[in-house]
Amino acid sequence: MSTRQDKKNMKSKASEDETTEELNDQPENAQEEEFTDTDLLLLEQQKRINSLEEELGRVKDTQLRKAAEMENFKKRLQREREQLFHASREAAIESFLPVYDDLRRTLEALEEADADDSYLNGIKLVVAKFDEILKRYGVETIEETGVPFDVDLHDALMRKQPDDDSIESGTVLQVFEKGYRMGDKTLRHAKVIVSE
Repeated sequence: MSTRQDKKNMKSKASEDETTEELNDQPENAQEEEFTDTDLLLLEQQKRINSLEEELGRVKDTQLRKAAEMENFKKRLQREREQLFHASREAAIESFLPVYDDLRRTLEALEEADADDSYLNGIKLVVAKFDEILKRYGVETIEETGVPFDVDLHDALMRKQPDDDSIESGTVLQVFEKGYRMGDKTLRHAKVIVSE
């Protein structure tokens, strides 16, 4: 009997060992499956994070471009406003120049005609105010003689042989009507006679 009992015990023990091995195998397989699922979940989450980071980068890039476009638009608008302001100011001053010239001619004629002092002084005051305004806006007269002819400053009415042979060709001999410039812009060209 003891052999039978021993065989039975051995079978029982072998059965227990197999059961223990199966139990030990199951948790390992379950852990491996769980680890694999976790890895997959982590990979999916990492892909999602990468995708969101790329999208965020694109959005930031777009935002920076839009901000730069807006800044450029503001600068362009400011430049256009300044140009419009300067052009309007130049046009206004340019439209008053003939009146200013007429006042100066009137003043010269009254001084030659020995006119009434009160009338003459009134015209002088108006001319002085015009001079002050033109000076404030940086308007300069173009009335020099003996300088080389410059197409940007002068309109040649005619060419003339100079009385003095030492005067070079293309020199301004006489100014018929003053010209005016404001900064780099010529408001009105001086009308001149030029040497041949």
